[in-house]
Amino acid sequence: MKINFEDLIVFENEDYIVINKPPYVASLDERTSDRSSSILRLAKAYHADAQLGHRLDKETSGILAIAKHPEAYRHLAMQFEHREVTKRYHAVVNGVHDFDSISVFLPIAPIKDGTAVRIDRQKGKVAETIFNTMKAYRQATLVECIPITGRMHQIRVHLMCLKAPIVSDPTYGGEPVFLSQLKRNFNLKKDTEEYPLIQRVALHAHSLTFNLLNGDRMKIEAPYPKDFDVLVKQLEKFS
Repeated sequence: MKINFEDLIVFENEDYIVINKPPYVASLDERTSDRSSSILRLAKAYHADAQLGHRLDKETSGILAIAKHPEAYRHLAMQFEHREVTKRYHAVVNGVHDFDSISVFLPIAPIKDGTAVRIDRQKGKVAETIFNTMKAYRQATLVECIPITGRMHQIRVHLMCLKAPIVSDPTYGGEPVFLSQLKRNFNLKKDTEEYPLIQRVALHAHSLTFNLLNGDRMKIEAPYPKDFDVLVKQLEKFS
């Protein structure tokens, strides 16, 4: 998959580049796979001093801020540290839920191999996420997720605790959604296999709000990528 970095940019000034990260692209170089297309590498090819201000999981799409120079990086890092950055994610979760500013405050610890996390009241690090229902469909719900802390897989494991796992997130109990579940009289062509409407964790970093170096507070949004958009549109259509 060839990515044109400039096509990803949703905001740029002399200090920051903010992009809409596509799914399936790692934020940083991975030890195993093709390293040529990590966001960090693409950003450095575009601007030599680029540094990622934060990270998104490989499967997660959406807004990602990149600093163009060390001062901009420090400025953003301090805002993250003091929790002055607001990140809003959209997730499609299994089941019908009515969340109205529900706060999940449960500590998180990595499991041994470091690929996933669990709730650990003894050894876990403090983690908090706030959830709001945006739209409930027949079998799934579009949820806004506002992480107050920034732990690995925080949104995913906290939604599991609410018995609202993210669609297509088997690690935390999420089930895929098929068109045949939504559409009455759905006919699959003979000898063909039906694929889920989205084949990755249905999580998208929708907006980021932070202060620029001149003190202006900016809210930058990233439109849904195609797969997430298709999922939401089909849920809308058949509910």
